[in-house]
Amino acid sequence: MTDQPTWIIAGLGNPGKKYERTRHNVGFMVIDALERTLSGTNRLRRFDAELFERTTSDGRVVLIKPQTFMNASGNAVGAVARWYHVPLEQLLVVYDDLDLPFGQLRLRPSGSSGGHNGMKSIIDRIGSDQFPRLRLGIGRGQQANTIGYVLSRFNATEEKQLHGIIERAAGAALCWLHDGIDVAMNEYNRRDASPDRDSA
Repeated sequence: MTDQPTWIIAGLGNPGKKYERTRHNVGFMVIDALERTLSGTNRLRRFDAELFERTTSDGRVVLIKPQTFMNASGNAVGAVARWYHVPLEQLLVVYDDLDLPFGQLRLRPSGSSGGHNGMKSIIDRIGSDQFPRLRLGIGRGQQANTIGYVLSRFNATEEKQLHGIIERAAGAALCWLHDGIDVAMNEYNRRDASPDRDSA
């Protein structure tokens, strides 16, 4: 094991082509964007998760995409966090949020699950809610069936904005990594931030 600090960024979603590009999988999309940015990552499959490791100037960065399906995300995230002996403040979880408008980002250093089943699972497995999280707003839409909505795909208008939103969320995760949670919250929690900003 290296003496450098280890940072974990876990994006939540459901595995398989059936769920690709669905609202519930924006966490996976952010991990994919981060993997492209942190080129040269070492890919592994352990602990019921896809892992991507890269050593940077900040230390070792481990990206996680749990393969357990959303409701059991904690099985993978908890096992990886224990294996790498990562302090909770060095674990960032990225996931969708129905209660935020589409495209809005919200970083927090800790907090409850907010009713998100993936986060409930992680909190249960880790035994604490004192870890940073990055929520991506997907809105509530008009559907009465919440499960059907989060498993649905984005409409044409949203798809046009989605790339910029995912890239901005990846930028927020990297800002957390490089500059800390306070700086990242200051930069990315602004309500007036446009989904198209920082899309390049």
